[in-house]
Amino acid sequence: MNNAVGWFELYVQDMPRAKAFYEAVFAVTLTPLQADGLEMWAFPMDDQATGASGALVQMPGCPSGGGGTIVYFSCEDCAVQEARAAAAGGTVQRGKFSIGPYGFIALVSDTEGNVIGLHSGPTAG
Repeated sequence: MNNAVGWFELYVQDMPRAKAFYEAVFAVTLTPLQADGLEMWAFPMDDQATGASGALVQMPGCPSGGGGTIVYFSCEDCAVQEARAAAAGGTVQRGKFSIGPYGFIALVSDTEGNVIGLHSGPTAG
């Protein structure tokens, strides 16, 4: 049985700005993906690892911003990425808080108006 989420896409309007934001927040390098009519930059992925990967996507007619879906990124301590998000031009919507035995989360907006979640396990207290 596979995990419920197999892929995600975050739609953006300004790819250089969005790419810089995510690379700064997660201290990673995004790589280009080939797709007709789209500009896509993928998050690091390992086909042998668990969890889902995804990409930033710029496509005509697909707006960025809040749409009722939140993608949660796994973090060792979500407070670290929360601080990086603010420093990289994002906005903290709700700072790190406990979700009981499931750990901690924080909610931030990226430079494109997308709200993303940051999740760390219960030992990241």
